[in-house]
Amino acid sequence: MIEALEKSLGIVTSACKSVEISRETHYRWMRDDDEYRSKVEGINDMTLDFAESQLHKQIKEGNSTATIFFLKTKGKGRGYVERQEIHNTGDNLFNIQIVGSDNPNE
Repeated sequence: MIEALEKSLGIVTSACKSVEISRETHYRWMRDDDEYRSKVEGINDMTLDFAESQLHKQIKEGNSTATIFFLKTKGKGRGYVERQEIHNTGDNLFNIQIVGSDNPNE
């Protein structure tokens, strides 16, 4: 199953079909077998690395969409965001006032 997952880039359904086991068996192994789970997680990391390398390749080729996607995901700390994320830790309450709203009831 591990080899099948490697060949399918971690796609569980495809791997299960190729070795003729059920998805339920795979997920039971994931739950019950630490060594199996560790190997599967390694394959998932490998697949993510592969996808990132393909993204970097597209950026080098001048693909604007790939560049924008990269900046929106990896460049958030430098201001490449479309929305603001507010994280509140603890139970402090605060008020939010929207300035410049078109709603006359505010």
